[in-house]
Amino acid sequence: MEIRIGILTISDRASQGIYEDKSGPAIAQCLREMLSSEWREVYRVIPDEQPLIEENLKDLADIMHCCLIVTTGGTGPAKRDVTPEATRAVCEKEMEGFGELMRAISLKSVPTAILSRQTAGIRGNSLIVNLPGKPTAIRECLMAVMPAVPYCIDLLEGPFLTTHEAVVAAFRPRPK
Repeated sequence: MEIRIGILTISDRASQGIYEDKSGPAIAQCLREMLSSEWREVYRVIPDEQPLIEENLKDLADIMHCCLIVTTGGTGPAKRDVTPEATRAVCEKEMEGFGELMRAISLKSVPTAILSRQTAGIRGNSLIVNLPGKPTAIRECLMAVMPAVPYCIDLLEGPFLTTHEAVVAAFRPRPK
């Protein structure tokens, strides 16, 4: 079974070509460093429009069968920042611990991390994780949550993801 991971950049300006998307490629690079499993990225750049975000999250989960969908952008307090709302709207379960951990890690670097509204959730067999927009914050947050991601995907009956242990070790409980 091919492992697919969705990478969704949410940015009005990047989607219009006003500037180059650096966040989506930063996610892909981090995942290549962290995951030892073979996987294929499904990459998209879209504007900050809640219906469009919801549509893409549904498509990546339900049609493209991405076991992991990682978003970047739209998690702040600005009026057009609606990624968490779109994520909650399409998920059956919210996974609040992901956002809590990412904010706690980011607070060590920047006091404005409390303004971030990252979250995560489950849609069918897919884990959706909202990351911040800065490449340095993306790496920091992915490193923090990645130990739990493979086991979460196991629990969703998804593919068996493995990590490069020297970079980040996936946690799985010992068999009974």
